[in-house]
Amino acid sequence: MTLQELYQNIGGSYDQAIRIMRVEKLMDKHIRRFPASGVVDAVLAAGEKMDGQALFEAAHAMKGVCGNLGLQELADLASAITEEFRPGHPRSMTDEEVREILDRIDAGNRRALQGIADYTEA
Repeated sequence: MTLQELYQNIGGSYDQAIRIMRVEKLMDKHIRRFPASGVVDAVLAAGEKMDGQALFEAAHAMKGVCGNLGLQELADLASAITEEFRPGHPRSMTDEEVREILDRIDAGNRRALQGIADYTEA
């Protein structure tokens, strides 16, 4: 499996990642490290407690990591959480709506992790 095929399989944007990292070898290195990064786990853990400050911080970090890696769907979902819990801004979503986004993050992360595992085994 090629790196481009991995991105296609997990719904990522190879083009976005290559624009940011400029070298496929660097993309390969960082996509392999994504499972151990813990950025998604931190968001999901904060979501279990519905801890606004922790959700903001974890989602902000996740948005950056996923955006740089071309995992745009995950970055967009993290952005929604970031904006919902941005300090000084009123909330616009119910806790249930936040949980729905967190469920989508969890599903997207599982898809990415499985794809990365398949890629690293190939």
